[in-house]
Amino acid sequence: MSFESFLSQLKNKASELKTEALKFKNKDFLNAAMAASALIAMADGSITGEEKQKMIKFIESNDALSVFTTSDVIKAFQDFVGQLEFDKDIGEAKAFQALGKLKSNNEAARLLMRMIIAIASSDGNFDLSEKKVAVRIANELGVSPAEFELV
Repeated sequence: MSFESFLSQLKNKASELKTEALKFKNKDFLNAAMAASALIAMADGSITGEEKQKMIKFIESNDALSVFTTSDVIKAFQDFVGQLEFDKDIGEAKAFQALGKLKSNNEAARLLMRMIIAIASSDGNFDLSEKKVAVRIANELGVSPAEFELV
């Protein structure tokens, strides 16, 4: 094996490790984002295709989450939706637990709020039930609902 080949393999392994480290570092954000997405998408009783598409586009365009595959994102979203559908109270508890892990990260919390508002508005109607859920999410994240014109 040539030195160049060895160096190339070493760089590839370092890149793979960095990607894996980024996934681990952002797993809490992924879970919180999918929990919030599930809560807001189900707030009005149904999940629209527009809401799903907006969530996927947001994840794909966000540097912190772009390390996750679309299938990872969809699985996390479906897990939270499934929990909410099976038992609303337990599903909400698990979703808010995931959100609580971002409480100390103002930047991530604000980004997540912008994302859920975009998801809720994607079908052309940000209704009262969605606003109530958004206020609960903001409170859980420790950000002011007024900052996002929710009250």
